[in-house]
Amino acid sequence: MKRSLPAPIDVKLMNVTASVLLLGCAALVLAAVSWWVVRHPAFSIGRIIVEGEMLHNNAVTLRANVAPSLTGNFFTIDLRAARETFEQVPWVREAKVRREYPNSLRVELHEHVAEAFWGPDTGAEMVNSFGEVFEANIGELERDGIPRLQGPEGTSQQVLQVYRMLAPALAPLNLEIDELVLNDRGSWKARLANDAQVELGGGTVEQVLQRVQRFARTLGAVTAQYQRRADALQSVDLRYEDGYALRLQGVSTVQGKALPPNRPKPQPKPAAARR
Repeated sequence: MKRSLPAPIDVKLMNVTASVLLLGCAALVLAAVSWWVVRHPAFSIGRIIVEGEMLHNNAVTLRANVAPSLTGNFFTIDLRAARETFEQVPWVREAKVRREYPNSLRVELHEHVAEAFWGPDTGAEMVNSFGEVFEANIGELERDGIPRLQGPEGTSQQVLQVYRMLAPALAPLNLEIDELVLNDRGSWKARLANDAQVELGGGTVEQVLQRVQRFARTLGAVTAQYQRRADALQSVDLRYEDGYALRLQGVSTVQGKALPPNRPKPQPKPAAARR
């Protein structure tokens, strides 16, 4: 039996060199093809398709404003950076961007749904339906019918939640909350659409809601005693444990004090008040 002899060293070196050269040529060809693809105009982003329900933006304006900020072509564009660019557009809450061969981007946009203004009157911030604070062009909106919420930083979701709980409680009285404020001490205060001031006090959300519900159940009986309607309310203080104090338009008070706390069970007639 014959035994095969190992290949000489120079033959091995030649084989290795040939393999390296072949791989090098393949890499050069791949690089050349990649360079051609990156720079060929056929793969430039030629179309941006914008989808989604938009009330404050339109597809034509979005394409005109965002397209100059996009870099790269169909293969090299950074989709994450493109998404962030679209999300910087006013009123845009979320953008989803994907490629469509050979040279298009399809963008699905979701706008903020404004629930309320946020912060002081001089600000340009709003709260969306998720309780998130965002900046908007306030000039695009009418102030009427949109409440203003205020609170310490990071409390927008809580303030919106409390507003959503209190508004239905006052609805049977045809009283609307125009402004709801949570101060740094955890106490709540509201201003109604008729400019009436409401001291809601502190405590848990459930405690605040219970005070408002008690007030809503009994206000009709109180105002009827003075031949007034609920919209005659000027101010009310709900920070009493077993009642509340209020002022009614056209009803005078003794020594400038509000009508004494109303206690529904039993319900006394405010002796200090006179018409």
